[in-house]
Amino acid sequence: MPSMELRTRQSLALTPRLQQSVRLLQLSALEFQQELRTALDTNPFLEYDSSETEDVALASATPGEDPGAPSEASTLAPAEPDGVPAESGTGDTLENAGQEDMPAEFSGDYGSRNSMRQNGDADGSDPAEWARSQPTLREQLHDALRLYRLDDRDRAMARFIIEALDDDGYLRQSLAELAGSVDLEPALTEEELLVALRLVQSLDRPGLGARSLSECLVLQINALPADTPGRDVARQIAEHHLERLARREQAELQKQIGCSAEELRVACARVRKLDPKPGNCYGRAEDNYVVPDVIVRQVRNKWVVSINPAVQPRARIHRMYAQLFAQSAGGSRSPLAQQLQEARWLIRNSQQRFDTIQRVAESIVAHQKAFFQYGEIALKPMVLRDVADELGLHESTISRATGNKYMATPRGIFEFKHFFPRELGTESGGTCSAAAVRALLKEMIAAENTRDPLSDVTLAKMLADQGVLVARRTVAKYRHLMKVPPAELRRQF
Repeated sequence: MPSMELRTRQSLALTPRLQQSVRLLQLSALEFQQELRTALDTNPFLEYDSSETEDVALASATPGEDPGAPSEASTLAPAEPDGVPAESGTGDTLENAGQEDMPAEFSGDYGSRNSMRQNGDADGSDPAEWARSQPTLREQLHDALRLYRLDDRDRAMARFIIEALDDDGYLRQSLAELAGSVDLEPALTEEELLVALRLVQSLDRPGLGARSLSECLVLQINALPADTPGRDVARQIAEHHLERLARREQAELQKQIGCSAEELRVACARVRKLDPKPGNCYGRAEDNYVVPDVIVRQVRNKWVVSINPAVQPRARIHRMYAQLFAQSAGGSRSPLAQQLQEARWLIRNSQQRFDTIQRVAESIVAHQKAFFQYGEIALKPMVLRDVADELGLHESTISRATGNKYMATPRGIFEFKHFFPRELGTESGGTCSAAAVRALLKEMIAAENTRDPLSDVTLAKMLADQGVLVARRTVAKYRHLMKVPPAELRRQF
């Protein structure tokens, strides 16, 4: 029969503050800024620090703190000289400290407007905006279309086709689908769109506006002078025999086309020199920006890691509102009390986030000093456990601290994960990193004879001669990661 029984057991649960700390740590720099902006908009006890100087830390001054707990002002604001309050905005901060030792490429902040003020420009404009960026594919075609005298209907059709092109320059949709998606009176027909497509294909580089790879190559071949050697045979190959060309079936190609071996060789070389993606020659409107979380620079022969000031939105506890709430009779369980507590948690967890990121970055730099001196080839194999054991943290914490975090170095901007290459064995019994193997492969391929490129088997043997033992399939995988085509496609005649 049914009965009731009481049992006690222990379980591990994350407190709300710890949950917030874990969540903030795994956010990227842009996501963290958005999170803090949202908090500034919704929490009345948080205010934006609008001091004129670019403070580095999240400054705050919280009244009514527990005596035993460190205040936000002490944990989030940089140390100020004696007699100067933290809110005054004066004194040395991370932003201006060490500027005399900083290389020229790091003399300004990433993402901040401070570098514009340091340029000496009276209008505060960014000199980078003066340079004209490379036009995108659609911008180039629209500019070329303006030179044609067309009626409104024909111009609208041409513009619509231009907008339908993908980044490679291809028209992936059928003309029937395009005709049904345009609202014009009278309704568009496929014949009209075909005429507009031919116009778009003639606006700029040959091959743009093609509906298939075969058509793209044929358009480029037709644009060649009539006396170009191998032009007619190359057109036949592009129209009907691309698969045989990819499989290098020379005898079958010669039989199908009915040409000599020399004519076929010249035509195949001509086809291989064509551009299968003509749209990639234009600029692209990229909206993906990488904001480094830390900046690594060399100061007096020592590599110094500092948090990027641009990724630390300035926020602090609103002093007046906090004082008014402390003077009121509000209970500790009231909604305002919870918001004040959330504001304090957010600021403390934000500072803890940056402290953890900086500690992890310093550990990475300490392990990978050779990289900053010699580049990719000097990267050592490293795993998250190495950093976790050194800092006394859990591997999951290191994983969150390195995910979607970036480091600005004199050699470029790298993701934290880049400094954790896989370990590979060597003939002598030692180890090397996968990144170093990729760097060796890149050097070997760059120095190869383009008429007789190195195969994956040859590259594996060359690595073995240097003591690095990798399989052919591993070489092929690394070559694919570096976006290097196979030897057959690298061969130039």
